[in-house]
Amino acid sequence: MLAGLARWIGFLTMTIAVVGGLLLTIGFFAFAAQIAGEEVPVDRRADGIVALTGAAARIPDAIELLAGERGKRLLITGVHRATSATEIARLTPLYSKFFTCCIDLDRSALNTFGNALEAKRWARSHNFNSLIVVTSNWHMPRAMAEIEHQLPDVALIPYPVISEKVKTEPWWQNVSTARFLVAEYLKYLFALTRMSLDPDGAL
Repeated sequence: MLAGLARWIGFLTMTIAVVGGLLLTIGFFAFAAQIAGEEVPVDRRADGIVALTGAAARIPDAIELLAGERGKRLLITGVHRATSATEIARLTPLYSKFFTCCIDLDRSALNTFGNALEAKRWARSHNFNSLIVVTSNWHMPRAMAEIEHQLPDVALIPYPVISEKVKTEPWWQNVSTARFLVAEYLKYLFALTRMSLDPDGAL
């Protein structure tokens, strides 16, 4: 009887592992399919623009959106505490004037969760009901999930910046790209799990 029970537990454990692995694999393919392969121009206007730091191209692209009147103000969140507005302005010298009127810097956020909290604080303080979210293409699914969790009543428009970390060829043809995306996928799953346990966005 004990031997039969052990076989049944072993079979059940194996079945759960196989099904779990299959679901994770399907989920990863769905996650990878969300990642934009090319930049798409934003043809809509929003109240504000939020740029998450982490890659050099994100900030210039966000400032160009601001200069193109796609939003009223720009929040650059996750700026290093030692980085001044003057240093950031050098990235887009043609648009340096916007730093005196329409660009806010957040130096408190240390991760994507912190970015979302600061985006919430900033959007609420300006009574913004729509935001353009600027971040790298591979980071966009997690960034959108985090910000949407904090601002469920605000319309979010993604503006993915094509990253060198995700090569131009299909990810399955590049081992380093595949590993990078798997790691990001696991972070994405962890974020979704944490948010499911925190429906009010307090954690």
